[in-house]
Amino acid sequence: MNLVFDFGAVLFEWRPALLVQASFPAQAATPEAAGELAGAIFHHPDWLEFDRGVLALDAVVGRTAQRLGLPQAAVQGLMSGVGERLMPMADSVALLERLRRRRESCGDVRLYFLSNMPAPYARVLEQRHAFVGWFDGGIFSGDAKLIKPQPAIFELLQSRYALDPAKTIFIDDLPVNVQAARDCGWKALHFESAAGLQRQLQAHLG
Repeated sequence: MNLVFDFGAVLFEWRPALLVQASFPAQAATPEAAGELAGAIFHHPDWLEFDRGVLALDAVVGRTAQRLGLPQAAVQGLMSGVGERLMPMADSVALLERLRRRRESCGDVRLYFLSNMPAPYARVLEQRHAFVGWFDGGIFSGDAKLIKPQPAIFELLQSRYALDPAKTIFIDDLPVNVQAARDCGWKALHFESAAGLQRQLQAHLG
């Protein structure tokens, strides 16, 4: 069975409101304000284009600062440091380690990733976290110039590694991405916790 992992909020913590609060304490003084500002930064088309690898970091910094009236130096500090601030989720990494051992002992699973991740952050994760090297392959959106939930990025992973859709399970925290994988003929699981994922995988893998 091919197991395809998302990264953000599955293997790495992704808490944009906390990132915003640290960089803009005045503008994000309450949880509500922090959530609103995080949405304005990280859900905007400019950020998605950066995520997809077609807009450079300096460009998205400049556009975001101008659009939201934020100090450009602070926006630069926020966006430049995201890769270093993505911390592994210990329970998820432990589950990944168990799957890696199963692959080595039984050979009945293969491990892949499919992550919306700007290329600068992807390089940081590859350098800082050894477990990224446990995968048999994978695709970052910033490298592929494609982004979930576009069908093309699923199709690219499938073709690049000759994955059989009927033997492929995709794991993501966002329902829209889960549905996109199912629309491509893959099995897909909505991630809520490592313990919940382990139970779901046991039902599929035994």
